[in-house]
Amino acid sequence: MHGDAVPAGGPTTGPAVIAPATRLRGDFRVPGDKSISHRALMFALLARGESRITGAGDGADVRSTAGIVHALGATVERADEPGGTVRYRVVSSGIDALRATEATLDCGNSGTSLRLFAGILAGSPVTVTLDGDASLRRRPVARIIEPLRAMGATLAARDQDSLPPVTVTGHAPLRPIDWTTPVPSAQVKSAILLAGLRADGTTTVRERVATRDHTERMLRARGINVSSRTDGGAGAIIEIDGGRAVQAIDERVPGDPSAAAFWLVAGAIHPDAELTIRGVGVNPTRRAVIDLLARMGALIEGHPVGDTRSDVGEPVADLTVRSSALTAIDASPEDVAAAIDEVPILCLAATQASGRSRFRGAGELRHKESDRLAGIAAGLRALGADVTVDGDDLVIDGPTPLSGAPTESLDDHRLAMTFAVAGLIASGQTTIDRPGSAAISYPAFFHDLERIRA
Repeated sequence: MHGDAVPAGGPTTGPAVIAPATRLRGDFRVPGDKSISHRALMFALLARGESRITGAGDGADVRSTAGIVHALGATVERADEPGGTVRYRVVSSGIDALRATEATLDCGNSGTSLRLFAGILAGSPVTVTLDGDASLRRRPVARIIEPLRAMGATLAARDQDSLPPVTVTGHAPLRPIDWTTPVPSAQVKSAILLAGLRADGTTTVRERVATRDHTERMLRARGINVSSRTDGGAGAIIEIDGGRAVQAIDERVPGDPSAAAFWLVAGAIHPDAELTIRGVGVNPTRRAVIDLLARMGALIEGHPVGDTRSDVGEPVADLTVRSSALTAIDASPEDVAAAIDEVPILCLAATQASGRSRFRGAGELRHKESDRLAGIAAGLRALGADVTVDGDDLVIDGPTPLSGAPTESLDDHRLAMTFAVAGLIASGQTTIDRPGSAAISYPAFFHDLERIRA
């Protein structure tokens, strides 16, 4: 690893320079699931009593959530664990005792923090402003403002209520609603369900494409009545009963499948690789990246851990990936929605697959930490890949040998990590500008990347 500064977790200043790897070997763990870590902290705030969370992710996004939980009145204690995870002890007086704060709540780069806290605060008698960094201020919020207003909360945002910061004035009790999400989004669904905790009746969310169900699983484990059923197609109907108390529980967070995806692709596309990632969450609504790679021919073995369950019903497995001969994939809009965070690294896999791959309906990528649709195309083209943006589709012809070149992360953690993995198979040196963004979700990423060089 080269660069201006290379602490244990990887570069924090200057570009990262990645040389190709002769072979890849490793047996390790990835950070705790970011989505579950966020929710575990939030639900500990809503529950009266003590909650213990082990194996949590330690990225900047999760730290933002922990800071907000503290600002709203809970005691939050954090301690490091082996393997780059952390444990939290949260003591809260419960949802009825959220503390009003005049200070703006800083969500950093975390869209999950902003959207889910908006749902929580919608049913609390406080007025609070949620804000974040420059990237977060470009992410749309109208899709949460509309349903929360329909439930009776008062919300205001910049640029005609479309962009952060968002000021929430809560109201209790809220009105239950029956809401169809226009764009598949687990964050929007979760914001509505969390507001539904404070509604006088049953709140319903309808999805055209079923999204990740961590919120539903974790609320059920805490005594909340949440039902979910299919709508006869790819969609889902979720209902939550208001007026019930969230219970404090202890929880172990499984490894993040989005983090594991980088190593699954690295192992599949490298000509001499065998990597094992321990304790990865394989929730059916989160494992789309694993299933899509398997469709492409990736040699991935899953070994269930114990009874395959974490403390709150999340399936967990050890995953082993080996060098693979990949073929192109035609990913539907439903496939893309199910693996939206992993599309950048899947696009790298497609550059090494035989044939034309198409990722359909990926327009939502324009509204992530960066315009990922443009960013992934530009970065992979710089490395020599054949990538075209066709409306909301990404089209990739492969296999194409990659050549090391400068790439732009756009301060987006998933782009930085994707281009770093590409550097393991590219000829020459690959340079990633602003690689420190990886710490948003995976602080030890560059450390682990160097570890897997045999």
